[in-house]
Amino acid sequence: MGTLLLLAPLLGQAQARKPSAPAQAQHAPTAADNSPSTVANFAVLSGRVSGPTIDSVAISLRENPLDPKEKIFRTSLNERGEFKITVPVKGATKADIVYGDDVAPLFLDPGTDLDVRFKGSDMSGSLKFKPNDVPTGFKAKFSNGSSLTNEQRHRQQAANANNYLVEADAQFVENDGFQVLPDNIQLYEAPFISFLEYRRKHQFNFLEDHAAKQSFTQEFYNYAKAEVVYAYANDRLTYQDLREQVVNTEGRLKMSPDYYNYLNDPALLNDPTAIQSEQYHEFLINYVHFAVAQSKRQRSDADFYPASYALASKQLNGAIRPIILGRILQESFRFGHVKQSAAMLADYRTYDPKGHYLPTLKADFDRHKDFSIGAPAPDFKLATATGDTVHLHDFAGKLVYLNFWKSTNGLCLRDLAYAQDLIRKFEGKNITFINVALDENEQAWRQLVNMKRLPGVHVRVAGGGLRSTLAKAYALQEVPTYILLGEDGTFLNTKPKRLSSRAAVDEINQSFGKASTYTSAIDLRALTEGK
Repeated sequence: MGTLLLLAPLLGQAQARKPSAPAQAQHAPTAADNSPSTVANFAVLSGRVSGPTIDSVAISLRENPLDPKEKIFRTSLNERGEFKITVPVKGATKADIVYGDDVAPLFLDPGTDLDVRFKGSDMSGSLKFKPNDVPTGFKAKFSNGSSLTNEQRHRQQAANANNYLVEADAQFVENDGFQVLPDNIQLYEAPFISFLEYRRKHQFNFLEDHAAKQSFTQEFYNYAKAEVVYAYANDRLTYQDLREQVVNTEGRLKMSPDYYNYLNDPALLNDPTAIQSEQYHEFLINYVHFAVAQSKRQRSDADFYPASYALASKQLNGAIRPIILGRILQESFRFGHVKQSAAMLADYRTYDPKGHYLPTLKADFDRHKDFSIGAPAPDFKLATATGDTVHLHDFAGKLVYLNFWKSTNGLCLRDLAYAQDLIRKFEGKNITFINVALDENEQAWRQLVNMKRLPGVHVRVAGGGLRSTLAKAYALQEVPTYILLGEDGTFLNTKPKRLSSRAAVDEINQSFGKASTYTSAIDLRALTEGK
């Protein structure tokens, strides 16, 4: 089973949170928006920064789990370091408070109204939340009593939840002893499971202790519990693959027969109370990858993503199903065949009839379809180093390995020896190596090619380099860039192994005839039968 996609979410657990590239910041609603009829649709955070190091604070949130862009609500500090920011929220949602490069988790819902205090030099380590307009002192001990209004009780619950997140972050996320990386992944199966169970026990005890002493909303308790449950489930599921990547002195571990039995729990896949948990989402997408791999399919197989889509549509239900199906579609847009992606996207409408996610997925598909597997490579007509003229379509029926390069680029020159060696290894095979030069100086390029007697087909783009029409057609950002085309002239791999890689030979050998396997019809309806 492929593992690169599994590694990213796990690594993220062991690292400090970093803000995503900000979307265009949105101004927080003005005080006029806080009328009695609309205030319930907002969360309000006001407070003070001690010793401010920058002049603004922001809240980021993702309303759509399939859209990588976050909404950013930013407000300026006044001369005393004070701020107030109002964020529209449709329901309980995970968010982040951002101050410069410092990021801390938030949990917001309609009616949240908190006083927020922290040091400018260490936001995440000094963050404190108090409810606004809630009695303090002795009366605060009766936060669940009749002395508080429903609104005050809710504000207290919101403060409790966010203080819990700060403490849990310090206790478990910032503590390497509770992370799978760097040391615990080297453990063998039995001690690794012991470590996961030890961590889960401490996390549950921490949660239950705080829940007993304080008051949480049911939505927040469900979220916090799901984070614990699915951190365990996800880390156990991906352990074998991640360890193989990290521990390169040993082979892949063979797991005991009952290692994956915990996956048989029917409640693990479909838990409507866990919908807010990112750990839940990551576990499910990794579970789908794992389950499809058990049917002897690999990521490089033509039907890997259709099979993943079919499995998720059968085994998942409720609100989580369109989210995970959407995640699978997004993977397919980047790594799968364009025709299969289009078929799955058309079928997806049945799972998202109100169009919550479909516009985002359609836009994502449109961004990637021109360079997806199976999309036709832009044709070109270029002069060769010997004075002839060739078209890309002249090589129809053969694999084509495109090398976009410049004779003045050091990395390109370093790869020349590897390119010559690779071409010799495939002499007489059904493949053509086309080297497309983006040189401005035609004479220097022609002299290098002819003097060195470089093998393969050598052509040059006449002027413009990376700004040329052809470079734009292939979305080139740098040289060297390598692209592998199938025998039918479509993209087969837009990021093949480098010429210097030992795996390049195997990758090319495995690519012969693959275009026909992709273009042969895969019956999506048959795969999803019984959904």
